[in-house]
Amino acid sequence: MRVAVVQFKASTKKEDNLKKIISYISKAAAKNATLIAFSEFMMFYTNSSQTPKQLANLAETINGNFVTIIAEAAKKNQIQVIGSFYEKSRKKDRVYDTSFVISESGKVISTYRKIHLYDALGFRESDKMTAGSKIAKPVKTSIGKIGMMICYDLRFPEMSRSLAVAGSEILVVPSAWVKGNMKEEHWITINKTRAIENGCYVIAPDQIGNIYCGRSLVVDPYGKILLDMKKKQGIGFVNIDLNKVKQTRKILPLLKNRRTDVYPILKA
Repeated sequence: MRVAVVQFKASTKKEDNLKKIISYISKAAAKNATLIAFSEFMMFYTNSSQTPKQLANLAETINGNFVTIIAEAAKKNQIQVIGSFYEKSRKKDRVYDTSFVISESGKVISTYRKIHLYDALGFRESDKMTAGSKIAKPVKTSIGKIGMMICYDLRFPEMSRSLAVAGSEILVVPSAWVKGNMKEEHWITINKTRAIENGCYVIAPDQIGNIYCGRSLVVDPYGKILLDMKKKQGIGFVNIDLNKVKQTRKILPLLKNRRTDVYPILKA
């Protein structure tokens, strides 16, 4: 199955980004991609001067204009789409950072609200966002069972392991990885590690420009980088073969060899 990965610089204007997104969907379908994956914050870029109230006012529901137009494009082009948006929250002046999976028929078949907010290295996403409260079950797509994570979730191996044990063959991680000391090294190492320890593909589209580092990746179940988009804007393509997941999990049966009977929570 052919997968398209989009790396682009989101502007602060929702409408401009939506036009780019629709264009990318059309181009990916024309190149026979089965699924196209976008980065975190594809809806629009927010800078430090934007207040929580301003962000909340721009957020939408899953049935709002932003996701609806993308779903229509997915149906028109007969392609599955994974992306993210700022979702309205019941909490005043807060939003959810939410990813979605849209089928080729234009139906939203899964959503996931980011659990681990980026309150680290001088950032505080919790000042503007509400954390999700549960991991989304793996969703069946034509390229395999997909487990959803978002950006900072990568740093928490318990989550990817839970998704793998639940049947995920592919982890898709829309991201906006901030530049910084050793950040690219962490990004590459963590994506490879999540793939290796779970014997699965990792597809990690990342933002480029503004404060983000790019380097969108696709890693195979044995840790081989199949795609690294470096600093280039545009679409990258890669082929996904689920037989590789089965073969890797057979010769390196990490999920099977776990000893959950001796993994208690140890007291200090």
